[in-house]
Amino acid sequence: MEKITDYLIPIVLLFTAAWALRKKENPYELMLRGGEEGLRLCASLIPTMIFLLTAVAMLRASGAIEWISTFFAPVFRFFGIPEQTALLVLIRPISGSAALAVGAELMTQYGVDSPVGRTAAVMLGSTETTFYTISVYFGAAGIRKTRYTLIAALIADFVGFFMASLTVRLFF
Repeated sequence: MEKITDYLIPIVLLFTAAWALRKKENPYELMLRGGEEGLRLCASLIPTMIFLLTAVAMLRASGAIEWISTFFAPVFRFFGIPEQTALLVLIRPISGSAALAVGAELMTQYGVDSPVGRTAAVMLGSTETTFYTISVYFGAAGIRKTRYTLIAALIADFVGFFMASLTVRLFF
């Protein structure tokens, strides 16, 4: 299996070059143009990334996330979501790296085979970093008005969190 992965990128590059030559185009120029577009896209995403990472750091440092977690704990209890995962539920739509850190903390504190650890793992695997994803894809497409996308995505995230906790309760 290792041998296939060693040759995967060269094979993809060779296939891409052959495809471009078949269409009578210069593969080198096409790859340079693609790299240039990729760098432009990265440059346009940097302000959004800085904003999101700064906002998460500020919320964590100020204690606002813990306060919000405590405030919403009864809602989580009502839906059967473990209270201990409240911070994960609130941070996951904003930052994937912060959510992974929170998930790791939960698994360290409660154990990976505990209901909280398993719920955190399933939540991390079944939800998305909504704000990041929307900003990246809509920013790349030049779309400024998201309309109902954010509301629908946050509802989908909540359903993912709810189903993650329900699944862990049913199967473990």
